[in-house]
Amino acid sequence: MTDLMDGAPRVAGPLLARMDSLRGQLRASECKVADVVARDPGAVIAGRMADLARMSGVSEPSVLRFCRAIGFESFNAFKIRLAQDVAVRDGGGVSLSQIELSRDDTAGSAVSKVFAAAIDCLVRVHDALDTVAVERASLAIARSRRVEIWGYGASGVVAEDAAHKLFRLVPGAVARRDPHMQIMAASALGAEDAVIAISHTGRTRELVEAVERARRTDATIIAITSADSVLARLAHIPVAVDVREDTEVYTPMVSRLAHLTVIDAIAVGVALLLPPTTAGRLGQMKDALKTKRVLETETDD
Repeated sequence: MTDLMDGAPRVAGPLLARMDSLRGQLRASECKVADVVARDPGAVIAGRMADLARMSGVSEPSVLRFCRAIGFESFNAFKIRLAQDVAVRDGGGVSLSQIELSRDDTAGSAVSKVFAAAIDCLVRVHDALDTVAVERASLAIARSRRVEIWGYGASGVVAEDAAHKLFRLVPGAVARRDPHMQIMAASALGAEDAVIAISHTGRTRELVEAVERARRTDATIIAITSADSVLARLAHIPVAVDVREDTEVYTPMVSRLAHLTVIDAIAVGVALLLPPTTAGRLGQMKDALKTKRVLETETDD
């Protein structure tokens, strides 16, 4: 078996079904752990190894033996895979993106929760993503003379990442986080241009105003945002990314990861649509970057 993440092996098939199939090979203490996992996977995902041991009436080493008996090197790796299975099994149920840290959490348990929340978010977004919208967005960008990419706050960081990927494919791609620059750029767009507007809520006033102005120039509007939001309704190509996250109080975390991943998919789609000459331009960029790297032989011992 090949390690994937934190010792998580490539365990085939649904995890709960695998547990059932291996019951005859588990010790009595390990079967107690399996019973608790099957009965309340949400509590297991949200808790620590000590919590699962207490609920099962066994020791923590017994929990670790259970994890290894079903193919995982660590409790965290087991929880991450369990979170994936739960998210795929029922779109409702446990929402890891809403799990909050407690005073009892350690740095280790926080790592588990953060990774589990990210995995849960990406699985949900993948399952709901409209791939036709992604294809339409990729085609519009590939055909564009100029691509304006707009966002604020955490979405502004995502916009800059998108520009970093797309300017190598579409030379006219640029990210803007300043509302004055956005509104001026919007006024200078035309029918051959495109705007990618990024927002988790889809209701940031300045962004909506800039997009409204860009629409009047006949530019193609692509919105990566929540479905049925103001921004989504303004877009010619809305790419819905619905993530349950309280951004009124907390800085976006998992929604930002979802936006980055969707943009990666769009960028790959653009690359597939562009002519072979694009590969030559990318090669030239890579050659230029080689001069910016320090070679092993140039460093002192």
